[in-house]
Amino acid sequence: MLPPGSKMQKAFCTHRKVLEDVYRMLFFFMRKECQKMKSNKKATSYFSKQECFLWSGSVFFILASFLLFDRTSYLTLAASIIGATALIFNAKGNPFGQFLTIIFSILYGIISYTFQYYGEMITYLGMTAPMAVFSLISWLHNPYNGNQSEVKVNHLKKPEILFMFLISIVITGFFYFILKTLHTTHLLPSTISVTTSFLAVYLTFRRSEYYALAYAANDIVLIILWILATLQHISYLSVVICFIIFLVNDIYGFISWFNMKKRQQAQR
Repeated sequence: MLPPGSKMQKAFCTHRKVLEDVYRMLFFFMRKECQKMKSNKKATSYFSKQECFLWSGSVFFILASFLLFDRTSYLTLAASIIGATALIFNAKGNPFGQFLTIIFSILYGIISYTFQYYGEMITYLGMTAPMAVFSLISWLHNPYNGNQSEVKVNHLKKPEILFMFLISIVITGFFYFILKTLHTTHLLPSTISVTTSFLAVYLTFRRSEYYALAYAANDIVLIILWILATLQHISYLSVVICFIIFLVNDIYGFISWFNMKKRQQAQR
């Protein structure tokens, strides 16, 4: 327990108040959607109860890990909450999720640079963020039945899948030598992260439900990468928890898109 009246206690109370305000502000929109279920049983809420629970639970654990292990990197906190919110909208096939992904990619690229994870920095600033812009345009131009809040799920043919994997091999080899030249920390997982990130952004751009599985694979790589960072400083454990949360959300995203694809095909 912190001594009453101490500087640490005052700082903790200040941080807690700020975080509570941030949480209430970000939770307002999601809570408003969820309350539609209670206020009007006939109204169809945009977010299901499970999605409201998943988002609020994600934000809760992000805030808790920040308070327990960090308390200083508000940039990491902001990136984590924006990322978790983006994943919920992406799971719905909503283009707004791609807009949030652009912001998250920029913030995460900056965070990676501070820890000399140049592979992550180059990947998110040079590939994920620009591809999220193209994905946003693609999703906006391909709404399902004119509904701008739901993208039309695409079916990839075998030649395109083969082309995607061939390109990913070339990109992986190219980035391996670049990252090696830059003396990137933890070269192997950083290189693998480039591969999974490329597959994820390509599949997102092409509106395939398998984008979420590619992001899930990338989450696993990043969990390992930031566990290695945590061995040097415990504060990075909050980033590990963040990507564990992202992994859960991406698995849900695949399930949501799989069901969305079946529903869209049945209604044709």
